Amino acid sequence: MAEKTKGLISIDAQPDAVMAVIADFEEYPAWVAAAKSVEVLEVSGNGRANRVRFVLDAGVVKDKYELAYTWAPDGMSVSWELVSGEIQKSQSGSYTLRSEPGGSTSVTYELTVDLTIPMIGLFKRKAEKIITDTALKELKKRVEG
Repeated sequence: MAEKTKGLISIDAQPDAVMAVIADFEEYPAWVAAAKSVEVLEVSGNGRANRVRFVLDAGVVKDKYELAYTWAPDGMSVSWELVSGEIQKSQSGSYTLRSEPGGSTSVTYELTVDLTIPMIGLFKRKAEKIITDTALKELKKRVEG
């Protein structure tokens, strides 16, 4: 089984405010640099997206893919799995939120990606680390901004 790449950041906001930004997929192109378009395909009874299609353009890496989401009942985590993709064979990830003293939120982001093109493990982990760090920094900027 592939190793997950993990990142952690503290955001100066309550967990529900952080999760609201994570769950607002239609707004991703406004704050996620590589997201060119995002479309919610299916919504669950709780109003959260179950399936989402992304068009990604991160320079040399371009992909169209669909993710299936699972939302924790307590609102403190969300996980996803790849349904289909052009250059991805698999993707799994999660955001886990934890309240911190003083009203801030600790956000843990985990990601594992497997591509259809061969990639040396070291380069794959480095790419996942860059994606993870960028996702957390962009999330922090959006929530606090």
